[in-house]
Amino acid sequence: MKNQQTDNSAHVKPSSFWTAIRRMIDWFYTPFRQFIPPETFRYALTGGANLALDIFLYFLVYNFVLHQQVLHLGFVAISAYIAAFLIVFPVTFVTGFLLARNVTFTASILRGRVQLVRYALSVGGSVLLNYLLLKLFVEVLHFWPTIAKAFTAVFVVTYSYLFQRYFTFKTGIFKLRR
Repeated sequence: MKNQQTDNSAHVKPSSFWTAIRRMIDWFYTPFRQFIPPETFRYALTGGANLALDIFLYFLVYNFVLHQQVLHLGFVAISAYIAAFLIVFPVTFVTGFLLARNVTFTASILRGRVQLVRYALSVGGSVLLNYLLLKLFVEVLHFWPTIAKAFTAVFVVTYSYLFQRYFTFKTGIFKLRR
């Protein structure tokens, strides 16, 4: 009979993991309590962390995987800066959704699959915006690709927050001022 050892650290509940992240973020929130709602602060930190991961992975893939060279797939050639974006995208899609759902927009009463579909729509808009802005910054304005990616992120993050808050997770109520 095999001796089976139980390692409790390997069986951490996902909710405990996300709760720990949320508590850590909320600890840093204390001095900002007067200026910004907790959900927005959480979004800034989790989105910022995911953005930092995105830019870091983008830099690595663009420079060290693709070596800044066009990616030839036989039937299509993709510029290195767009190929790097497409390679990094699945990683940041998953981490972004998990952080948004389990840390930032925890007040959402929508079902997980509804959130995922709406998140995919939000990210689809982000992908299109990323693509168009990268093309603009790199090919028209001649920015370096990594710098272009960082500038693009500013626009995409703003769009993404509004879309996620008012549609994907529906935790905010949009009010028109009169």
